[in-house]
Amino acid sequence: MKFINRKQETAKLNELWEQKRAQLVVMYGKRRVGKTELIKQFIKDGRGIYFLADKRTLKDQLLEFARVVGNYFNDEFVAKKGFDDWLEAFQYLKQKAKNKQIVVALDEYPYLVETDSATSSLFQKIWDEIIKDTQIYLILCGSSIAMMESEVLSEKAPLYGRKTGLLLIESMNYQASLGFFPHTSFEKFMKFYSITGGMPAYMQQFSQYDSVEKAVKSLCWDKQGLYHHEVNLALKQELRTPNNYFAILKAIAWGKTQTGEIASYSGLEPQLVNKYMDTLIRLQFVQREVPVTEEKPHKSRKGIYILTENFVRFWFQYVYAFTSDLEISNYSQVNKRFQKYSNILEAITYENVARTHLKTLSSQLFPCDRVGRYWNSLVEIDGVGFNQAEKKIVFMEAKWSNSKQGNRTFNKLRQKAKSVPWNTNDRQEYYIIYSKSGFTKDLLKLNTQKKNLFLVHQDKIVI
Repeated sequence: MKFINRKQETAKLNELWEQKRAQLVVMYGKRRVGKTELIKQFIKDGRGIYFLADKRTLKDQLLEFARVVGNYFNDEFVAKKGFDDWLEAFQYLKQKAKNKQIVVALDEYPYLVETDSATSSLFQKIWDEIIKDTQIYLILCGSSIAMMESEVLSEKAPLYGRKTGLLLIESMNYQASLGFFPHTSFEKFMKFYSITGGMPAYMQQFSQYDSVEKAVKSLCWDKQGLYHHEVNLALKQELRTPNNYFAILKAIAWGKTQTGEIASYSGLEPQLVNKYMDTLIRLQFVQREVPVTEEKPHKSRKGIYILTENFVRFWFQYVYAFTSDLEISNYSQVNKRFQKYSNILEAITYENVARTHLKTLSSQLFPCDRVGRYWNSLVEIDGVGFNQAEKKIVFMEAKWSNSKQGNRTFNKLRQKAKSVPWNTNDRQEYYIIYSKSGFTKDLLKLNTQKKNLFLVHQDKIVI
């Protein structure tokens, strides 16, 4: 996979490396987010050993680990003989690390736990009695967030309190994601990004195609496509009984964002929806959002639920919804719907991109305490940011339309801003309008006259 960005994560790994002492680094994040590539990039100059666990028996895992270790140290005896257990393996590594700093990266650590439930207790012993006073840089990496939490991060986990570094690897923002599509127009990039989101594995695969239509047909609609069963597989990895969680994600993908709506759509009781939602939030499938001006977000009763990844929305609307057609390789209906409505995916995504961009742009105006959406029963504003101390507030509208935006858009935004109950009688207002297709002459002229109005064409500010 192409390695792009991840500067902060790489810097953290290098910072720990420079300490030249034992490390126990926990790295976790969803499938396809680029954890493996990050590790490989970190050890590419011969810093150490990379081992990918799987579902084989413990004996076979140890044999494979010994082969990898033996090859790294040019030790044919170890490579062929193998290790009897993990204790023996790390005793060997301890000897090798006497005068050398060594990375030992165990990828998909949860598979080792599934193979032997005592694994984490054993690694507690390995850390306490073998590694702690060496220069071994141990990385435990996993895609199962639930398993990594229960085995490594929770207070009841055998390894709790022993980690020296923690990296939660998340999807990339749109600015970093542009690197996967270096010679693509912004509009074309948005077609891809509205499906892939910032997941490196998706972007790597989709970027191999010259059109998003070809990509989704090959990767998603084809029964043998790499991502045809993606959401099912992701849920099964984390949950033993995923059916109810699946129903909730489906409801949200089709625009049901409140508990009552989700319950009605899925057929589940509201109490059950709330119970399952807590798990989906913890596993990073869903996030809860409240109007940005809410003073106590966690207690707010105005919360809605949204999907964390673009691909899940796309998959439910344009793969799962056409299961019967795709089973017989009939692509005509799904393609017809995709051609007609995919711009809605792009519009939703552009709003998110604009909010991300707003955080950067608003910092040039004033530092925002918070940036997010605002809504009430009458209006919805794509982005609002404010600074309580300076009593400044910025309102943002994002338009993914083939029409240029004019004074009417600006006037509507100003009118909606009046509905935001924040320092109503004593605040300084700013306005930012994002547009896919640019702006009319009248609005461009107005932009030169008003110091509190800013225009952004796609993702470039108009000066």
